Amino acid sequence: MTSARSIPPHGANAATDWTNPMITPDYCRLMSRYNSWQNTSLVTAASTLDHEARWQDRGAFFGSIAATLNHLLWDDALWLERFAGNARAEETVNPTLDAPADWDGFTTLRRQRDGEIAAWAAGLKAVDVTGEVTWYPAGGTERVVKPRQLCIMHLFNHQTHHRGQVHCMLTAAGATPEATDLPMLA
Repeated sequence: MTSARSIPPHGANAATDWTNPMITPDYCRLMSRYNSWQNTSLVTAASTLDHEARWQDRGAFFGSIAATLNHLLWDDALWLERFAGNARAEETVNPTLDAPADWDGFTTLRRQRDGEIAAWAAGLKAVDVTGEVTWYPAGGTERVVKPRQLCIMHLFNHQTHHRGQVHCMLTAAGATPEATDLPMLA
């Protein structure tokens, strides 16, 4: 038997009306463009470093620039699978911090993943940002059910969070990524 976890209450305003749309397909398309722009900036800056510098442990949550970028690559794939209805995404997507270890392989996969996110966002209709997303964590039997809007917002917020870490590591390594401010998106 499985159970469903719901959003835990937090603070006085814990109740959120997830039936009232907070985001739109246009929001997703904008954030997809931002995602692609920022990933291109980071990949361009990281390309100025050698293999060892990209994999050097810099004290970040995932250690290195390359491992953090790999985390984002595979986590994006997991969320796209979940949005497509795959409740056992970890069985078809094998998230790893170690691969791809080859920079050319990574840059190719990153461009492809950004294209997948763009295609997903381009095809969204208003109904596609409502409802719930259901999945089982890797090896888990406890079903997780969350509002689709929350999961979509998480996809983009999570990317921004870890790209900020990579931006900081790149800057400390002497590389120069572009600005990260959303209003600067062309």
